Amino acid sequence: MANTYTQIHIHSVFAVQNRLALIKTDWQDRLYQYIIAIIQNHGHKVLSIGGMPDHVHVLFGFRPTQSLSELMQQVKRNSSEWINKEKLALGKFSWQEGYGAFSYSKSQITQVAKYIENQEEHHKKKTFIEEYRKILEDFGLEYNERYIFKPVE
Repeated sequence: MANTYTQIHIHSVFAVQNRLALIKTDWQDRLYQYIIAIIQNHGHKVLSIGGMPDHVHVLFGFRPTQSLSELMQQVKRNSSEWINKEKLALGKFSWQEGYGAFSYSKSQITQVAKYIENQEEHHKKKTFIEEYRKILEDFGLEYNERYIFKPVE
């Protein structure tokens, strides 16, 4: 659309079904490249990607040519289909329902990217649940404990 200018930066977080640690280091980079390709094929620009065996963080420049929910649905569906087709995980792989998506200003991008790229170090101090709750609270978002990513009991 002519004369449309946007600068939207989204930090998305999504977890493996039941927060199982299924993302193995030997194929993690391939998964990240696959997710990057999905996002870029939809016209968005990935700025940073990282995570742990049970969840993924992606920071990207978002173009308002599609809805965020549609993009996240594509990322999760296509990447889980790829993981299953390649037989990378034992049994059937799937992402947990839902995701977190948070917007940041341009001045915050470097800090958020570093945070995403240092997930392993960060999780020596905080669990995924603690991390996710802090993000929600930092953004002043009300949430229902029932829908927070829960570990397998």
